[in-house]
Amino acid sequence: QVRLTERGGGLVEPGGSLRLSCEASASLHSIYSMAWYRQAPGKARELVAEYTNAGGLNYADAVKGRFALSRDLTKNTVYLQMNNLNSEDTAVYYCTSGAYWWGQGTQVTVSS
Repeated sequence: QVRLTERGGGLVEPGGSLRLSCEASASLHSIYSMAWYRQAPGKARELVAEYTNAGGLNYADAVKGRFALSRDLTKNTVYLQMNNLNSEDTAVYYCTSGAYWWGQGTQVTVSS
């Protein structure tokens, strides 16, 4: 079993930034590719950003140019830097390994 622990959510004003982190209990080399999803109230869970199996990056159109995915293999941690946030980004953000192992989620609220 792989445990994923997200941190970094919170309340931020429109135009602000947050950085989420997701620490895995196993080496990132040994588990499925990591990704971030989000789920807003009343909406389906949607992909935000992911590492592809080929080692590339993929972003949802809604976050391209504003969000950036990165990782620190020495810390088994993946980060999601979120800039220029708006109200549409309000959601619970989930870290996942291969859409199989999931974290508990962290709330991001964008509001003035």
